[in-house]
Amino acid sequence: MSSSQTLSGTALITGPTAGIGLEFARQLAARGLDLVLVARDTDRLAAVADELTTAHGVRVEVLPADLADADQLAVVEARLADAGRPVDLLVNNAGFGLKERFLDNPIALEQAQQDVLVRAVLRLTHAALGGMSERGHGGVLNVSSVAAFLPRGTYSAAKAWVNSFSEWAHNEYAARGVQVMALCPGFVKTEFHERLGIDRDASAPAWMWLDADRLVADALADFEAGKVFSIPSKRYKALVSVSRAVPRGVLQKAQSLGRK
Repeated sequence: MSSSQTLSGTALITGPTAGIGLEFARQLAARGLDLVLVARDTDRLAAVADELTTAHGVRVEVLPADLADADQLAVVEARLADAGRPVDLLVNNAGFGLKERFLDNPIALEQAQQDVLVRAVLRLTHAALGGMSERGHGGVLNVSSVAAFLPRGTYSAAKAWVNSFSEWAHNEYAARGVQVMALCPGFVKTEFHERLGIDRDASAPAWMWLDADRLVADALADFEAGKVFSIPSKRYKALVSVSRAVPRGVLQKAQSLGRK
């Protein structure tokens, strides 16, 4: 069962100051949606808000918060649960990766990554779904990754959880008029890899890189069509199909060889 949606009203986006999140903010504002923008960097939030109000005349509320901090996360949860200011679309986009392997990272850093990639998605979705279910309309778009289909460290494990959670919620809440979808991008031309100190040209061949504007446009079309997963481009659809067909042990061995 699926619940197709026409995007309107107010969208809350986490991580909207760069990359995929910024592109979601721009495209949703261009469609006339008002926005609530959540990120840690107050100055960048203000700059994005000014850009979007000037370009599209929409209302933009900024909500500075570090989603790895439980108290600050609770402020965002309260905003989503505010029946007097309903949010019609939640875009769980905030996230970060870690360059080093598991045992080379401090456990506090690993925990912070899981807090943003898993705990924040869980709690923000819970906060949003109550009102959406009562109103019989709304949606949650979780930015996952094609890494979710590969046994590749704690980032992949977190994104696998996002995929499973999104698929379950999609089926659970469609009958109540709520659409839930996971977007699974691959390599996207954003700041993500630069923040990790990884050279883009060395990390993947040119054909694997996607443009954020096309990625988001296709994701919004898939969301409105009621899909549970949005996997961009024929090349990534093929890669995901192969990963699902290949035994997990073979994938694990290939990943291990690739790191030696």
